[in-house]
Amino acid sequence: MTTKFVHHICIQTNNYEESLKFYRDILGFELIEEFPNFHNRYYNSWLKLGAFYMELQTGKLDENLNYVNPKTQGINHFCIWVDDLVKEVQTIKQLGYDFILKNGEEIYQVENGYLCKLIAPEGTIVELRDNRGI
Repeated sequence: MTTKFVHHICIQTNNYEESLKFYRDILGFELIEEFPNFHNRYYNSWLKLGAFYMELQTGKLDENLNYVNPKTQGINHFCIWVDDLVKEVQTIKQLGYDFILKNGEEIYQVENGYLCKLIAPEGTIVELRDNRGI
């Protein structure tokens, strides 16, 4: 059997600069390649976090992308494992981002750890998780 693994996810955005800033400056992705004017798109870029890749792209020229409803079928969110969830939440809050509350809490316990969720500028739900107690 050949080795299989997930190579990347692709996220489209109407506000490239805001989404790029979020993933690069807030979540710590490294911008690997940036291609302006790529196949009739303003931008198509590659970001990396550890061994995980993300393709970040705009819609086609003069195309306004629709918002995805989180109550639809398909991918609901993606998760980033962090060493210190409390510290990550404090840092992200200081930068002006809000979290999705559950029972009034930003961080809540689930099996095998704690997590929180926030919404990226283009609407992608990002989960942050660790396995230590608060």
